[in-house]
Amino acid sequence: MSKKITLAGLVLVASVATTPVFAQDCNSAGTVGSGGSASAGGTSASTLGTAGACRTDDGTTASIGSGGSAATAEGKARSQTKINENPEQLKAQSKAQAMDQGTFSKSQTKTRVKGDELQSKTRSMSHVPGQKPVKSTTDSNVVLPQQ
Repeated sequence: MSKKITLAGLVLVASVATTPVFAQDCNSAGTVGSGGSASAGGTSASTLGTAGACRTDDGTTASIGSGGSAATAEGKARSQTKINENPEQLKAQSKAQAMDQGTFSKSQTKTRVKGDELQSKTRSMSHVPGQKPVKSTTDSNVVLPQQ
């Protein structure tokens, strides 16, 4: 079954596609991000998160993103990302973990935009049985300047 595009529909699409949209200048803006990875034996895990906000005369807009991955030569690997939004804040959390018998690698990133504050924190860890765990943390915080 074929569908025909009417002339009126084509004109509407053309007018919407060519209508300029003007961006507003931010009175203040900020971005944050953190990420990390861990590996041990045949396992690895990585996560990252990023967020940005722009305050204009009409209010504040924000965006957030997060992700992670895990891999193992043998064993089990899993990763998950959750993003929550409500009128007060944006939150994202990514977790990744890979396990091969007693050897494991894991990473977790939490990112948040609440009011004028942007935060992102990543914690990563790897462990081989009989050895001391290797840990790392990265943290980023930004407060939007007042006008």
